[in-house]
Amino acid sequence: MHADTLRSNDSRDLKDYHVSNDSHDCGDSGSSVGVGDGLYSIGELARRTGLTVKTIRFYSDRGIVAPTDRSPAGYRRYDATAVARLELVRTLRDLGLDLATVRKVVEREASLPEVAAAHADALAVQIRVLRLRHAVLTAVAERGCTPEETDSLHKLSQLTEEERRGLIEDFLHALFGDTGAAPPLRGPDVDPACPEFTAIVRSMTPELPDDPDAEQVRAWVELAELTLDRDFRAAVRRMVEEYAAEQPGAAVGPRPDLAATVRAHVGPALAAGIDPAGPPADPTVAALTAHYATVLGRLDTPQGTLDVQRQLLRRLESMNDPRRDHYFPLLAAINGWPAPEALAPVLDWSVRALRVRTCSR
Repeated sequence: MHADTLRSNDSRDLKDYHVSNDSHDCGDSGSSVGVGDGLYSIGELARRTGLTVKTIRFYSDRGIVAPTDRSPAGYRRYDATAVARLELVRTLRDLGLDLATVRKVVEREASLPEVAAAHADALAVQIRVLRLRHAVLTAVAERGCTPEETDSLHKLSQLTEEERRGLIEDFLHALFGDTGAAPPLRGPDVDPACPEFTAIVRSMTPELPDDPDAEQVRAWVELAELTLDRDFRAAVRRMVEEYAAEQPGAAVGPRPDLAATVRAHVGPALAAGIDPAGPPADPTVAALTAHYATVLGRLDTPQGTLDVQRQLLRRLESMNDPRRDHYFPLLAAINGWPAPEALAPVLDWSVRALRVRTCSR
């Protein structure tokens, strides 16, 4: 065992301990094992275990590892059983068990497996708390948070499971529900209870596991803070309403998500290095325009095409919010999902391509 660890454990146990006035132990720290009796002096025991003589005296005086015998001169002597007992005490102390519990274990008053299980449960709680603290401190350090922001992050990290669920339900209701905090969803066919909205809500719901790792805790703190951002809520609410307005109704079924359509059309052009402002981008822009014209039910005329492109541009500019691109990776980290592909690159390309074609006409 590392010497620093041993010194740390020694100082912890000896903090309030004063050596007893036992003259028989004052000069035996270097004594060797008794000839032919198989017993160890306290000095030999210290060399075998790596503990200090003072620590062994402490355990001995507390009756945790009592001497087996005394020499004719009054020196303490310990047998092999005492050596093994002292090794167990040292191990249990290294694992964080208090002395009262250690005594019960070595005296066989408590089952070691039961004590270990209880201590492991207690450590799991401490680890969770430490992860939360680490996540908050890391965020504060990286962002250069003010005292007020630090306090807010700390409070978010301390939420109970019920409070976390309430926070997310409030956030999702602000996006999809008819509340005073946000304008109602419009139209008879815009029903958050319908299957497509149910799927969207589920896809946006974080579920922090009972035993989250450090990355999940950190992601939760950041996501929780983001859900409280009023501007972000309003921006996502607008996206929800725009999506709802584009749906043809239950009889037809939901259309593909616009983001998925943009990714499908623009992804290959982006990968091929096509300049969105140049003529080679025209077929991709035409495909996007045709898709959105179908969504809007517009006539395929030159003026209609321009109107569709301008409306599509406004729609994609609304979608191209960096906070949205931040929310979903955090969500994936919390839920243990694969990290999503960033949408910003294809949106940036599309927005630039549409601006060039609508502003010049």
